[in-house]
Amino acid sequence: MTEFRTVLTGLWMGESPRWHDGRLWLSDMGANEVVAVDPSGARETVEDVPAMPMGLGWLPGGDMLIVSSRDGRLLRRAAGTGSTGTHADLGRLHRFPWSDMAVDGRGNAYIGNIGFDFGGGPVDTGTLALVTPDGTAREVADDLQFPNGVAVTPDNTTLIVAESYANRLTAFDVGPDGGLSGRRVWADLPGAFPDGICLDAEGAAWYADVPNRRCVRVAEGGEVLATVDAGLGCFACVLGGADRRTLYVTAADWQGGALMTNPERTGRVLTIDVPVPGAGWP
Repeated sequence: MTEFRTVLTGLWMGESPRWHDGRLWLSDMGANEVVAVDPSGARETVEDVPAMPMGLGWLPGGDMLIVSSRDGRLLRRAAGTGSTGTHADLGRLHRFPWSDMAVDGRGNAYIGNIGFDFGGGPVDTGTLALVTPDGTAREVADDLQFPNGVAVTPDNTTLIVAESYANRLTAFDVGPDGGLSGRRVWADLPGAFPDGICLDAEGAAWYADVPNRRCVRVAEGGEVLATVDAGLGCFACVLGGADRRTLYVTAADWQGGALMTNPERTGRVLTIDVPVPGAGWP
């Protein structure tokens, strides 16, 4: 693999990168913006989300879903008109801010809640919620140690979530109704803090790691297959591009402080070419 390339700068804190319709989409949490970037680096602000955007995804019909983190809403942006409204009320499930999301091939959205106020107050365990295509929301997993990135296999049968504070990836079987069962450790990652994740066509997972400033490709069971050092805190990653062989990474010069209010806006999008294409969701 070659060195990382920078395709976008000037972000406060990029999260939840997604490849869709020939562009990279991401949430700039500090700027309260959803941004789309084409392969040349040209950017467009697609949506303003005052309560901080986080997880992104698309329903099978083309409508976009956006996690509005601080007010507990899952927004739905119409594909044809661009009008935005509330798809689901997550606030009734949990009062703490909502995090990353994966929308599978059936339109089921899985969204994490870390279970505490990050940067203030005692640490607690978090949950995963399911929002079905009709907007019905329910909790489907609990007792997760900082649930972060979420991914679903191409056949919609397995969900993997990064537990950042447990240093592991955890898997569930996905039932016909979207419910989760069969909880198990997919990969123990001693010394790692997995954040955003994505899957590839060989069944491996890429995870971004903020304090270790790298992205890592790992097999089920925990074998490390590849490591790419970025020299910056890596928050999330996704496989995109025309053949899904470009690893896009949202990164920033993180030193443990209040990154989203950093006036220097060190956040950026990095890319590197990889040999195995992406698969599944996101």
